[in-house]
Amino acid sequence: MPSIQRFDHVGVTVSDLKAATRFFVGLGFEVEGGPTSIEGEFIDTVIGIPGSRTEIVMLRPPDDGTRLELSSFTHPDHEAGNQAAMANELGLRSVAFEVDDLHAVVEKLAADGYGLVGGVGEYENVWRMAYVRGPDGIIVALAERIDSASLERD
Repeated sequence: MPSIQRFDHVGVTVSDLKAATRFFVGLGFEVEGGPTSIEGEFIDTVIGIPGSRTEIVMLRPPDDGTRLELSSFTHPDHEAGNQAAMANELGLRSVAFEVDDLHAVVEKLAADGYGLVGGVGEYENVWRMAYVRGPDGIIVALAERIDSASLERD
């Protein structure tokens, strides 16, 4: 039986490609490619939407790990999802990233207009975590490993 060789990327459809790219670049991603227009038989076949056209940007995380593909459709127009979806709604729940200073990242995102879904929680003195509502309602989970250095900061 064939097996998966690696985790390549996560694709997220957004309404404003520039704003979403700014958001994720602000978290530390780097633009790896794009924006690139994709249309024609290939994309029509793969996604099952005839006559589709999309713009994509590929983003690379600092650790050179799994990429993030942002896509914005120019045809057909994007379909709005539930921008107030909570963690118990079926489907992709969140994209999660480890950060080095959760409070600083949350403050920066708040200054840019992106607020917390709930609050900042701590799990067994190992992780500090928060959900932030990003562009188009995307839940972005941010986690900071708690160690002696971060405990001394608090």
